[in-house]
Parts: sequence; structure tokens; C-alpha cells
Amino acid sequence: MSQDKYLREIKEAVAFFWKTKSKQLVSSVDKSNRGAVVGGKQLDGFVSLLKKVAEDSGVPDSCIFTKNNYVPGFFRSSKNWDFLVVTPSKKLLAAVELKSQVGSYGNNFNNRAEEAIGSAVDLWTAYRENQFPNQQAPWLGYLMVVGKDARSIAPVKNNESIFPVLTEFREASYIDRYRILCEKLKLERHYTSTALLWTSGENEYGNVTENISLESFLKFFVAYLKSFSDEF
Repeated sequence: MSQDKYLREIKEAVAFFWKTKSKQLVSSVDKSNRGAVVGGKQLDGFVSLLKKVAEDSGVPDSCIFTKNNYVPGFFRSSKNWDFLVVTPSKKLLAAVELKSQVGSYGNNFNNRAEEAIGSAVDLWTAYRENQFPNQQAPWLGYLMVVGKDARSIAPVKNNESIFPVLTEFREASYIDRYRILCEKLKLERHYTSTALLWTSGENEYGNVTENISLESFLKFFVAYLKSFSDEF
């Protein structure tokens, strides 16, 4: 896959993210709760990107799921993933989780980390317990979009009142912490591949680091899907 094959779709996904976020901020002042509903759609552009990548890789539309993607768990009944690829024989081929954070970094970073770790552990334990019989391990992806601003690039104070934290968290900003999270999620094989994208506006975005770039994420995803072409 060429480096810029999906450049237009990525740009459109980032622009859609900011346009939807702006609508959410405007809607949040009313009493209809529409702001919360719109907020859940911020990453729909990235869902569309994944759908196109899957279709280009030979996956039929009927095998791509972008709504009500409930997958059985072990510690809980089920988890609604953002994007699934399921073969005609009902094998879970791939599951992707999409998350974003712009602002309120101190309040939400730990929540994002706990969600990412918990979702992966739950699915892999369910897989071990044969909730997905007669199939190979699925491809798990985690894509995070984080705002780049004065708050997210500034060093964050660590809580070390009793024990010291790992050295990599010293002088680390919230973007650094997301980079560490995404790298370790992949290193520990909680996710097959992870991607971290920063953005500060509709036309302003980039990869935090190459080893967890969106382009490499999509490249691995394409290679995996094509390796299972006989399933379709």
C-alpha cells in the first residue's frame, strides 16, 4: 500500500471530526441532549476510512459491521466495538476500537487507558474460553485521535507520594502518555496494531511517531485482510 493511498480519506476524516465536534459544542447548550448524540459521531469519518480499506482489500460489504457491533466478553456480557469484519461463516476476523480526546486531558486520560486495556483483556479472555470457536485469533486494532494544544504538549506532574513512577512518564505530556499507552498496548499484544494521530484543526494533523502511525496501521490491516481472502 502506497504511503498516500488513503490521504484524501484521512484528510476528510479529520475535517469531519472537527466539524462534528463544533456542532456538538453548539448543541450542548440546548436541553435536547443532541450534543451527546452528535459527540458519538465524531469518529464516523475514520469508520468510513476503515470500511473503504476493507472493501478495497476484498471484504464484501455484508461482512463489514459499523453499527451494533456487540461481541461477547468474559468479564461482561458483551462489548460494542466500533468496527468489525466477520466472515460469512461467522468468524470474527477483525475488531477495531476508535477513541478521541480534545481537552479535559487530566480528567479523561486514565479512563481512556482503562477502557483500552479492559476491552482487550475481556475479548482475549473470551477467545481463550472458546467464545469464538474454530478460528484463528482475530486482528484487534486501536486508533486514538488526540488534540494537540498547550495543555496536551506540556509536561504533566506525576503522583509519587508513595512509590515512584516509571522513568518514561517523567516530564511526559499527555500526548507522550498516549504514545506510551499505544506503544505498550501493541508491545504487550493487547492489540495487534495501534495508531495515534494528533490534530489541532480541520487541516492540521499528523502522526505522533512512525511506529504507531495511521499509515502503518492501515498497511498491516490491509495485509491481514488479504491473507484471509479465501474466507470471502
